[in-house]
Amino acid sequence: MGTKLEQLGRALWAAQSRRRGALDRGLAAIGTTFPQWFALGEIARHPGSSAHWLAVKTFQSDQSFGTLANRLEAQGLITRFPGEGRKLAHRLTPAGDAMLEAGNAVGDRMLDTSFAPLSAAERRTLRELLDRVGAGD
Repeated sequence: MGTKLEQLGRALWAAQSRRRGALDRGLAAIGTTFPQWFALGEIARHPGSSAHWLAVKTFQSDQSFGTLANRLEAQGLITRFPGEGRKLAHRLTPAGDAMLEAGNAVGDRMLDTSFAPLSAAERRTLRELLDRVGAGD
């Protein structure tokens, strides 16, 4: 008897939920949140990007990203400056770089713990399978 798709979906969701909870707790301990850390990472990888582009890359609406960017700017983690046309561009401040580095350390520890039970071959297989499942969207 094969695994029911609902059970497979629930197992995937449960694993992600446990990992996200661990990540959220670790990030809270350093004074940030997952959405903030994720946004800092995208801004670092793509300095000068517009709010709309960053909203898309961080899976948020334009309005939600604008609210998040306001918080990041108020915390001194990003600066916004005139971009192309009427767009605002974004970049990290030195404090934003430091917060991203601290968040990356938390994320790395969480990933190490999460995938420790799997061999390198199992990790490759899992990645390949998830890529295939995600390609169907």
